[in-house]
Amino acid sequence: MPVQKQQKVDILGRQLVVKDLLAYQEGAVVSRTLIDKKAGTVTIFSFDEGQGLSEHTAPYDALVHVLDGEVEISIAGQPFHLKEGEMIVLPAGKPHAVRAISPFKMMLTMVRSEDKTPDLVASPSK
Repeated sequence: MPVQKQQKVDILGRQLVVKDLLAYQEGAVVSRTLIDKKAGTVTIFSFDEGQGLSEHTAPYDALVHVLDGEVEISIAGQPFHLKEGEMIVLPAGKPHAVRAISPFKMMLTMVRSEDKTPDLVASPSK
C-alpha cells in the first residue's frame, strides 16, 4: 500500500505529544515529516493493523522508535517484535520490512552521513 503523506507541522518551540500528531486511517499507512534537512529527516508514521512496508534498503542507518501499538520489523530476514516505548536501529544497506501486528505508530529518524564507522553504541545507564 502506498504511504499517504500529510502536511508538515510547525513544531519549532512547541511542546507536543508526538503520537498525537498523526491519526490512524483504516487500511492505510500515513506519514508526516516533522524535520527534513540535508543532514537527515524525522518522520512519524501510523499503520493500520496488517499494513506494512515491503522489504527495502536505505543508504543510511535509521532509528525506529515505536510510539504506540505493536510491530514486527525484519532486518535481513530476522524478525523483531517491538511495542510502545521500544526502538531499533535499521543498519544502512541491510534489507528491512515493517508489518503492523496492531495499529501502530513510529517515529523514524534518519541521519544522512558518509561516515561508515560503526559508532552506534549506547552507554550503560547508572
